[in-house]
Amino acid sequence: MWLINSSIGRKVVMSVTGVALILFLTFHGCMNVVALFSKDGYNMICEFLGANWYAVVATIGLAALAVIHIVFAFILTIQNRRARGGERYAVTDKPSKVEWASQNMLVLGLIILLGLLLHLYDFWYNMMFAELFPGLVTPMVNAAGEAIKPHDGFEFIKVTFSNPVMAVLYIVWLVAIWFHLSHGFWSAMHTLGWNGKTWECRWKLIGLIYTTLLMLLFVVVVLGFAFGCAPSLCEACNGAAACGA
Repeated sequence: MWLINSSIGRKVVMSVTGVALILFLTFHGCMNVVALFSKDGYNMICEFLGANWYAVVATIGLAALAVIHIVFAFILTIQNRRARGGERYAVTDKPSKVEWASQNMLVLGLIILLGLLLHLYDFWYNMMFAELFPGLVTPMVNAAGEAIKPHDGFEFIKVTFSNPVMAVLYIVWLVAIWFHLSHGFWSAMHTLGWNGKTWECRWKLIGLIYTTLLMLLFVVVVLGFAFGCAPSLCEACNGAAACGA
């Protein structure tokens, strides 16, 4: 099958799965912004997307997309290195027209993968997995020492990002994703043939703007809870003056 056996086919698979993951990140980012403004609204979404059949099916599908994207990325990286052979050691000056993200996609991918594992533990494991298999998960506790319920996503966000170390790690992760997507977006359009001399620069600009706005959706949530300035924290503390304190 050419999608698996040929270099072009692998790039097509990577592009399609990459676009699908960007669409998921768009939904996820919009969903997370709700947590900035309403605890009840965000928890209602978490409960709706809890441990039910359609959420489980969607999670399996999303995991499959991510695994395929990662595996094909490693295959293409190894293939490209073998194709260059010893020549990659002969060049000391980096081409000026090649983006930094393009030259370091493997490193960025590894950072993203490690951040993804951390994110899965902090949220998916403590929420959906804990709801599916309650006896296997030790509940996370809040500042008051109370166990957090699996569908209380707002409290998970609050506890996670109130930790400065976790907030910094997530910011580093999001920056790595931004670099990865800023190159991957227009590269996918190029692979799928949706470009040309006119549209190549346009796709680069569109991709840069879109991925920047997308990552800002996540960053403002992290910073909002890290500094205790999210409006929803006032709702959670019943309008107390020192919200997030």
